[in-house]
Amino acid sequence: MKFNIKSGSPEQQRTDCVIVGVFEKRRLSPAAQKLDEATGGLLTEVVKRGDMDGKLEQVLLLHAVPGIEAERVLLVGCGHERELGDSPFRKIVRKAAVTLNETGATGAASYLGELPVKGRSLHWRLRQVVETTDQALYRFEPFKTKTETTYRPLRRMTLMVTDRKELPEGKRAVAEGTAIAAGIRLTRDLGNTPANVCTPTHLARQAAALAKRYATITHKVLREKEMEKMGMGALLAVARGSRQPARFIILEYNGAGEEQPVVLVGKGVTFDSGGISLKPSAAMDEMKYDMCGAASVLGVFRALGELALPLNVVGLIPATENLPDGEATKPGDIVTSLSGQTIEILNTDAEGRLILCDALTYAERYRPQVVIDIATLTGACIIALGHQASAVLGNHGPLVHDLLKAGQESGDRAWELPLWEEYQEQLKSRFADMANIGGRPAGTITAACFLARFTEKMHWAHLDIAGTAWQSGEKKNATGRPVPLLMQYLLDKVAR
Repeated sequence: MKFNIKSGSPEQQRTDCVIVGVFEKRRLSPAAQKLDEATGGLLTEVVKRGDMDGKLEQVLLLHAVPGIEAERVLLVGCGHERELGDSPFRKIVRKAAVTLNETGATGAASYLGELPVKGRSLHWRLRQVVETTDQALYRFEPFKTKTETTYRPLRRMTLMVTDRKELPEGKRAVAEGTAIAAGIRLTRDLGNTPANVCTPTHLARQAAALAKRYATITHKVLREKEMEKMGMGALLAVARGSRQPARFIILEYNGAGEEQPVVLVGKGVTFDSGGISLKPSAAMDEMKYDMCGAASVLGVFRALGELALPLNVVGLIPATENLPDGEATKPGDIVTSLSGQTIEILNTDAEGRLILCDALTYAERYRPQVVIDIATLTGACIIALGHQASAVLGNHGPLVHDLLKAGQESGDRAWELPLWEEYQEQLKSRFADMANIGGRPAGTITAACFLARFTEKMHWAHLDIAGTAWQSGEKKNATGRPVPLLMQYLLDKVAR
């Protein structure tokens, strides 16, 4: 999809389709009113007949409307005007995109950005139109020999504003939305790619491709011998059962000279069988999504490359498979992490925290402003928060607050869980400095408590995205979260 911004009246737009809103009780939006005037009251007549009463997500497509330049008019129901909030607005935009994509219209002029969403600016509305439209039309079909591609799909959308003075703000919104949408697409593509293709080496190639594409990005990849020499015993303990070599991927985005960076650490388990602590076979195919933390870091770097934000960001991706093998780590084994702390591995299916702890220790060398790790870490997070919110825990209140705020602004929401010292008791080990699991109670919290032991020298937050990174079932798909949250956090830092 290509997006641009323009000002002008709806009746004058020469395009395949003009998109306008209708509120409940048959109340026309401002753009719809202008079309109504240009057509001699045709829209008023249509809604009076009952063809469109404005209920949320109701649609009506009109062809060959007299008095206007566009070939079609799409009326989209917006519900009650006073109740139009973030979620209904996204539903309206999504419905319009999906409907148009099935009509043969390859281009459209959208006036949905003018809708009065409670508490939201024009910039927010326009950016959401871009991101939501792009996500609604996303398809992943590179492995299908017969694709379900729509004939003459929607390819271009012009976001319309009524006042030319709004164009500069609109251009910034479209640029941000387009960049974030590109990052989300990359994250979704990597998450949806099967594990026999999306290996640790494949993730390393994606990092190299980003560095080649954007002059502001550099990359480096550590191999197993280098990791062993450094002492990354926790990460390598997970990799022992796989024939695919582990990789430690380092991305650096330099947009602010010598400024201390924000470090993002993404869990990159490209397939998680559970190792010796083997998972049940049902839905194990979804464990290809266990690298969505890594994919989101790559997605953020794609968006950063597009936007050229004035800050420094480092991305660290420990990448490996977790498989059973004669060489695989066994429950009861004790390993030494990069920090020097020893870990008794009581469950090999609690592997994400093992690869993250070495990456978090590595992050110290950057003297970062903040460190944020992103991981599909615990099934307990799904039990606690469902699929609506990511969990956020951390040792620095302002950082946690900023992430929660970014989640609210972007619609990619998170919820804070406690990180109290009392939970650390569950990680005690008789034989090592700590165990890698703390039992069933508060599983998401004790996983974060484990990571907290490796971040005491830094301002750190942990995002558990196990419930938000993908959707299961018949419509299983990577979601691209939390790229919107992370990008909003970075945009907010720039705006300060």
